[in-house]
Amino acid sequence: MNYIEDFMLLKERFDHSEKKINIPELETEILNIPFESEHFEILPGEKSYKCREHNSYFPPAPPFQDNGYDESIKKLINVNDSKIEENRFFSFPVLRKAGSGRSKKAIILFHGLNEKSWDKYLPWAQKLMEKTGKTIIMFPLAFHMNRAPAEWSDPRAMRKVVAEKKKLFPRTIKSSIANAAINTRLQFDPLRFMWSGLQSYYDVIQLVNSVRSGKYSFIEPDAKIDMFAYSIGSFLAEILLMADTSGFFKDSKLFNFCGGPVLTRTSPVSKYILDSETNVSVLTFFIDYLDEEIRKDERLKHYFDNGHMEGEVFRSMLDYRKKKEFREDKFRKLSKRIFALGLKKDEVIPPFEIINTLKGEKRNIPIKVKVMDLDYDYDHVIPFPTNWNIEKEVDKAFNKVFKIASKFLK
Repeated sequence: MNYIEDFMLLKERFDHSEKKINIPELETEILNIPFESEHFEILPGEKSYKCREHNSYFPPAPPFQDNGYDESIKKLINVNDSKIEENRFFSFPVLRKAGSGRSKKAIILFHGLNEKSWDKYLPWAQKLMEKTGKTIIMFPLAFHMNRAPAEWSDPRAMRKVVAEKKKLFPRTIKSSIANAAINTRLQFDPLRFMWSGLQSYYDVIQLVNSVRSGKYSFIEPDAKIDMFAYSIGSFLAEILLMADTSGFFKDSKLFNFCGGPVLTRTSPVSKYILDSETNVSVLTFFIDYLDEEIRKDERLKHYFDNGHMEGEVFRSMLDYRKKKEFREDKFRKLSKRIFALGLKKDEVIPPFEIINTLKGEKRNIPIKVKVMDLDYDYDHVIPFPTNWNIEKEVDKAFNKVFKIASKFLK
């Protein structure tokens, strides 16, 4: 079977509600593993906050000033993120060879920003499993995939949000029902990116800690765990490797596909990711206002300045100009364990920005970075189109990318 055939088959069979899905044509089974996030209380929406590690308490942020916005927009902005049940209780898919026992090796696969479905990643996971022989854990980031309320993907509800936002910001481009929810939430409160990012980070640590404690029957407690990360998923994966105070990832490898640069060197304006106004709002906040926010917000200061390595690393991955020596020293120490592959025509994550971040300002960090071009029209969001007219070209490109990834991760 080729790439498109695998894609169609896996998409048809996958179902979050099924505990176990057998796909005999591919000698594959998919397990949906329940998960409860223990760190949801870090998100906006609590009456007070506590850092468990340091036994420190903090007041909540000031309430949002709605300024007379339409109800559809206020509903997205004013939601208490910590109370969203879908983000706290969810399942993650595990793809493995049918009939397997406990795996001794696994790869965590991280997806891109504003993703609502695992469909395009299923054949990626399948190919990684085939080529490496490892179990693939497909882990969703906070408020993505099945971790978001269904209403955020409802066309009727989101169409109204798009219309109202265009009244407020008539020059907006790339606004769509696909990105309406994330745009509204991040444009009016860019700090949501940081808090949900930290929750995602802690969730992965919780996942690996559960593996080490023997909680999961599909994987050995001492299994080696590597990572395959795409787009914003690379941002999280790099922070996991760079911080790693627990030592969970001391031997782990990371393969970045179309990902790797600091946040402010990405260009995520797309009808599937962020609209232009949200992109400006987020980048402006992290470039121009973050330091001021940290000075006046004790909770931010605690996580990003006082004793949380993950916060310090997170901050170093926001703006290329800031904490450069710290960031580059971290990457230098990880250079043998990271490989990045960028696509020449990718405008969201430009390959030269992957190089700028991973190889450093002086190009003296020996991380492997490869830039490829594909023999058909593609973009960041859809690197492997399911177009039968170019099925041979897509299949060739897909196999080439995942041969490189599998060789490194194997």
